[in-house]
Amino acid sequence: MQRFVILVILINAVVLGLETSERIASAAGGVLVGIDTICLAIFVVEILLKLLAFGWRFFRDAWNVFDFVVVAVALVPAGSGFEVLRALRVLRVLRLVSALPQLRKVVAALLHAVPGILSTGALLALIFYVASVMATTFFRETMPEFFGTMGASLFSLFQIATLSSWETIVRPAMDHHPWAWAFFIPFIVLAAFTALNLIIAVIVDAMNTLHDMPSVQSSQFQASSQHDSQQQHGQPAAASQAEAQTPSDSHPGSASGPGAAELREEIQALRAQLAEVSDALHHRQAGPGAGREG
Repeated sequence: MQRFVILVILINAVVLGLETSERIASAAGGVLVGIDTICLAIFVVEILLKLLAFGWRFFRDAWNVFDFVVVAVALVPAGSGFEVLRALRVLRVLRLVSALPQLRKVVAALLHAVPGILSTGALLALIFYVASVMATTFFRETMPEFFGTMGASLFSLFQIATLSSWETIVRPAMDHHPWAWAFFIPFIVLAAFTALNLIIAVIVDAMNTLHDMPSVQSSQFQASSQHDSQQQHGQPAAASQAEAQTPSDSHPGSASGPGAAELREEIQALRAQLAEVSDALHHRQAGPGAGREG
């Protein structure tokens, strides 16, 4: 079912792209509209089936809400005032994000990295503010078109930070102020390289964190499954823990701390009690046999 939905999304994406061509739309416009309607009907049926299966729990999943909104926007009737919403039907292609786990993982990583990106953005805003004040003070008289006001300075510094025709601003500034390179080069290094790399590092770290989370969850699930199976077979949890800790008794270096020492003492006491019970049972079984022989 999931593969079928992905195939429909891809077909719908191709159709929406072909409808933008006037030549293709004039030649096969009816066919494209028909295919688009069929794809939309399939999406509506899918949403309805999910609503019937999950009920109100359907809206607890953010991806289900995203699919619902995207399909609902496509159902808005064409007319005055709704042209923009009808143009947003191309958002149906974004359903591919919710259909593919790999893309969902990337989006989850981006959302997980938002706090770090905001912190880096605050640092970058501070750098821009300080640099714009300095640039307005330094170059306001000689280059008013670029640094005449704070707003003009911020826009010019943003252009320099993106490295888009930055030489058209920096070189005229150096013609008037030969020392201007000492201001622009550190700014470019901080704004264009350092801050951008910090944002990339935050996103990569978030993706690595989310990549490790499934393995942790699977290990916890395996541990809980093992615990449940032990309880089903009548093995108490304390006995299983004692068996799991038994190797540490033969290897004292594998465990340390007061808790491990107390656990080893309890295991040894338990072994001694089991040995005494075993000897008592052995003597009771040997006693009647000896009396019959006499």
